[in-house]
Amino acid sequence: MSPATVDRLLKGMRVKRGLSGTKPPRSQWYKAHLPIRARDWNIKSPGHLQGDTVAHCGTTLVGQFANTLTLTDIDSGWTENRAVERKEASRVRDALDFIEKSLPFRIHSIKFDSGSEFMNHGVITFLRSKRNREKGIEVYRSRPYRKNDNCYVEQKNFTHVRDLFGYERVESRLLVDLMNEIYEEYWNPLQNHFLPQMKLVQKHRVGARVKKLHDRPKTPYQRLLESADLNDVEKARLRRIHETLDPIQLKIGLETKLRLFFDLNRKANQGETKAA
Repeated sequence: MSPATVDRLLKGMRVKRGLSGTKPPRSQWYKAHLPIRARDWNIKSPGHLQGDTVAHCGTTLVGQFANTLTLTDIDSGWTENRAVERKEASRVRDALDFIEKSLPFRIHSIKFDSGSEFMNHGVITFLRSKRNREKGIEVYRSRPYRKNDNCYVEQKNFTHVRDLFGYERVESRLLVDLMNEIYEEYWNPLQNHFLPQMKLVQKHRVGARVKKLHDRPKTPYQRLLESADLNDVEKARLRRIHETLDPIQLKIGLETKLRLFFDLNRKANQGETKAA
């Protein structure tokens, strides 16, 4: 029996993980107001982001569950996460506001998929307004069913969310607050300041193979310091934050908080099972 045949026979028995709750809004008004930006390979300065959400729904999309909003800077790889109880417009808008204030650079543009949590008047009006900004943020959308259009944030959905919290269902507000503490105090600083990333420089086909060339691994923090688009004040502020961080303490604190999170979530899920 070939591996493909085994996969086909076991398809109905496997537990589905990582379900997608992305649904476009019923009205298609946004198609006439938001331009499509398919590729981002030509972006060479920080401040141009891709955004997406990850559902912490377990094996079913029924009921209410937590979601993580992820924003990734295309040029530097700087990534911020924020958990929300529900994927409604007001909560996504508040999460975007929180992330914007925590970024070490100004946001120029954001690209989303066509999910209803982004394609609504509340979120788009908030981003385009000049509220405490020199100018509004440009909002773009990717093409439907083309995940590669948002490849920079799609890969972070696993490395920064699934690899951290797994595929368990999260419903409690207490756990959402704990997730945000982990993201803000431990996980994002560790990833952005101390864990290097490689960027694809070029790729070309040789016969049936595609050869890829990557640059030297650098942390998002290093890429921002090397950027000519950040002024001296922004870089000095970033250096001061970096000097207060200790990767060993961040890792120890992260492991402690994760153990607490999984213990609390396991007890919550067991309680719901017994009640059912």
